[in-house]
Amino acid sequence: MDVLMPQLGETVTEGKISKWFKSAGDVIKPGDNLFEIETDKVSMEVPAISAGVLTEIRVAIGEIALVGAVVAVIADAGGATANAPAAAPATVPAAPAPAKSAPAPVAAAPAAATFQPTRPTTSMDPYREVRTPERNFGPARQGGVSVTPLARRLAGENSIDLSRIKGSGPHGRIVASDVESAIGQSRGGAMASGPSLSEVRSIYSGTDYTEIPLDGMRKTIATRLTQSKQTVPHFYLTADVAIDQLLTVRKEANAAAPVKDGVPAYRISVNDFIIKALALALQRVPAANAVWAEDRILRFRHSDIGVAVALEDGLLTPVIRHADTKSLGALSTEMRDLASRARDKKLKPAEYQGGVSAVSNLGMYGVREFAAIINPPQSTILAVGEARRAPVEAPDGTVKFQSQMSLTLSCDHRVVDGAVGAEVLKAIKGYLENPVTMLV
Repeated sequence: MDVLMPQLGETVTEGKISKWFKSAGDVIKPGDNLFEIETDKVSMEVPAISAGVLTEIRVAIGEIALVGAVVAVIADAGGATANAPAAAPATVPAAPAPAKSAPAPVAAAPAAATFQPTRPTTSMDPYREVRTPERNFGPARQGGVSVTPLARRLAGENSIDLSRIKGSGPHGRIVASDVESAIGQSRGGAMASGPSLSEVRSIYSGTDYTEIPLDGMRKTIATRLTQSKQTVPHFYLTADVAIDQLLTVRKEANAAAPVKDGVPAYRISVNDFIIKALALALQRVPAANAVWAEDRILRFRHSDIGVAVALEDGLLTPVIRHADTKSLGALSTEMRDLASRARDKKLKPAEYQGGVSAVSNLGMYGVREFAAIINPPQSTILAVGEARRAPVEAPDGTVKFQSQMSLTLSCDHRVVDGAVGAEVLKAIKGYLENPVTMLV
């Protein structure tokens, strides 16, 4: 049986083998972990789905393979692979001699390879997402250019001429990110490509530096956020929020948390209040609880909120589903779990895809205020600055100090107009300045 590189998400086209748990010659049982793969976002252990002997490893540790590529082969106990063609019979009856008047039959040319029908998939098959009608599930060729199936589908859906695209994959193969860049060009005009690698090297020819090749995550960040800034019409709204009451409520809530074996059941952070406030604000202003979908707008019933988590080599944005319906304690517990698994690259695609808006908090780094880039197809993102003590004028004309922080809401103007965005930010401010309203 051929062991294939599985697909971990709709836009994932390749994966890197980071570890082999088995070696060639090892006996394999169903459920045994075979290898671990890394994509631009996650790591995942891939189990065996049948018994046999691992006879061949085709992709070594550190190498990258396309989704659907054969990375190993498992043979049955008898030594034959499960999908190997049946052996030819020992003897073949001789064909009758043709009549003299009949033309001699022409022997068919031998096939270069024999391809057997793929095994049926089941609901428990971890490879079911990569089944396509293409031979060996590998890339097709378009005008002499090698193209991955996802890249070809994206090109077809967006009327992109593949012959004009220079592939960035192995051996010049066109991958999905190449097509996404071309889509951005076609929608937002010609992209400013910037200086080439050789031009940059020549500029710094007299300077010591180290070249760091881009990994999958950094390539994805570069492609998606460049596309976002060039194709999404951003505008920004900023407000200062008083948080003295919030800090008091947070302290009281954490003090009242149930304790088991000396460990509190939850520990609510300021960020948890912000996530909840954004989710409730989008419920109050449903026109903003929506995303752009080419020729229409999708408006949602619940508020799914992404939260940016910094990693060593980039960032991930796990999504809290139905954040508007969850208590602060539940939000806190779920967010800690998602953040921990995001840093370990153990999230499933369903846990970081989608969402209608997101929170990006740089306050812990001492950043007072910033504007975040929207992650399409989301229509807004809330940037959170640090909490600080600031002088404000009291109603009686005196000056007092209060704790406050700056919030900047980035909006996609195709979905959210200025007044609608202002209503959302006003609602967020109201919830945070009166945090008890989030508890009822």
